[in-house]
Amino acid sequence: MSVGAPRATNCAMKLLLLTALTMVAFAANSVLNRAGVAGQGMDPLAFGVIRLASGAAALAAIVLWQRRGFALGGVGRGVAVVALLAYIFGFSVAYRGLDAGLGALLLFGVVQVTMFGGALFAREEIPTTRWVGAAVALAGLIMLLWPSGSVRVPVGAALAMGIAGLGWGVYSLQGRRESDATQATAMNFILAAPLALMVWLAQGAGGEFAVAGVALAVVSGVITSGLGYALWYAILPNLGAARAGVAQLSVPVIAMAGGMIFLAEPVTWRFVGSASLVIAGVLISMRRV
Repeated sequence: MSVGAPRATNCAMKLLLLTALTMVAFAANSVLNRAGVAGQGMDPLAFGVIRLASGAAALAAIVLWQRRGFALGGVGRGVAVVALLAYIFGFSVAYRGLDAGLGALLLFGVVQVTMFGGALFAREEIPTTRWVGAAVALAGLIMLLWPSGSVRVPVGAALAMGIAGLGWGVYSLQGRRESDATQATAMNFILAAPLALMVWLAQGAGGEFAVAGVALAVVSGVITSGLGYALWYAILPNLGAARAGVAQLSVPVIAMAGGMIFLAEPVTWRFVGSASLVIAGVLISMRRV
């Protein structure tokens, strides 16, 4: 065995663990959003504004403390900010008319297509194992979230979720070009927050502001969004677009597992089988080629 083999194995394991941590943060975001909006009655747009503003404040403090400086970043920064806003507001608006399962299926289906499309456009090499992993993970997600019985899909809500998926896919693709993940994420949030506030004010700035709901939005903004997105930007260059797209298919499964652990939701064989497929697909796609 060559000297470099153990080092390569350690790097691959570190990347896998950091990716898993990031996916847990994304899943926690979904849980916090649902708890704040559905559980505490907060307006979805208000939740999104607080989420962005608190994340911007925390990231700005980190950038100042580390003396990284603030850089606008040109056209690429504008693309990331618009994509972030499309995701935040598309996600919030869509869940007014979609149930959680169907919404997640639409969101991550569009993210998957966007990420693979970006990989093909950039002429990124996509080995057979990555295609197989994507197919297996997507099959597991469909098995888990496909609605049963007669389901009516509101066109407007579905379109909003499609925009959210496209926004997040573009945001992730843009992150591969950033050399400083923390600074880039901070600037994205700092520029997006006032724009989100203007959108919310233009919509009437209504909604409830329960203390618990605001606290959930702040936790989502500072920890699972701000720090979570910074970590995502940091590992994206090593993941590549295709593997990043597959990895995100695990988010709905992790979110449902969290509900079973913390909210005593029942464990079903359907969940066990589909979760096994998703995890298998992600592991296949994460293999070094």
